[in-house]
Amino acid sequence: MDLPPVGLGTMGIDDPDTIATALSVGYRHLDTARIYGNEAVVGDGLAASDASRDSVTVATKLWVDDLDAADVGPTARESADLLGVDALDLLYVHRPRGPYDPATTLPALDRLVDEGTVGRVGVSNFEIDDLDRALGTLDAPLAAHQTELHPLFYRPELLDHAREHGYAVVAYSPLAGGRVREIDAVTEIAATRDATPEAVAIAWATAKDPVVTIPKASSERHLRANLAAAEIDLTPEEVAAIDAVDREVELFPE
Repeated sequence: MDLPPVGLGTMGIDDPDTIATALSVGYRHLDTARIYGNEAVVGDGLAASDASRDSVTVATKLWVDDLDAADVGPTARESADLLGVDALDLLYVHRPRGPYDPATTLPALDRLVDEGTVGRVGVSNFEIDDLDRALGTLDAPLAAHQTELHPLFYRPELLDHAREHGYAVVAYSPLAGGRVREIDAVTEIAATRDATPEAVAIAWATAKDPVVTIPKASSERHLRANLAAAEIDLTPEEVAAIDAVDREVELFPE
């Protein structure tokens, strides 16, 4: 799936003006979820923007309560209504938990693609066994796997799997909840490049094909700074220096 290197994670955003501002400065990928409770906020911001609908990827996620096959369709259509769109560009299984059953949940997603309610199917917080099962069950191509990824936590084996099977990795929490400012390797590179540590962390993540990022930001200044991170081309040595950081801080463990 052709996603921009930097999109907008919207968890906790409750003001449509933030969404409209993000679109006005160039964001073209909006990521939300049923559990965030803000699909209508994202939809209102999208409606208030001058960005053409065709230019923006709108993604949301089915929470674990929505994964029974009978609930998938009605829930997805409700999300589309809340977001004010005719179709969801990308719909994820948020976590393979609760009533999730790949043999029944995934065919229900295929039906949504067939009827045009959903453009692409993604998964989130999956293990490799879950990914293999999804790939073997879905008729639609797997478009993306969303997973926590930042300098303090990432799993190279998930990136290898994505490269092998041709889907995108969407990195959530790429700023490690603000902790990238405490990582010496990141702050040193930021100082030499006259960039923010946040921008360097995003650039490090997007240097890892096929990774794209969805950092959250609310102010126009931070929105612009995160988006500009896509222009930073880290050297292999800089990437390796951040790779060498001890990785032990998972923000959203199971």
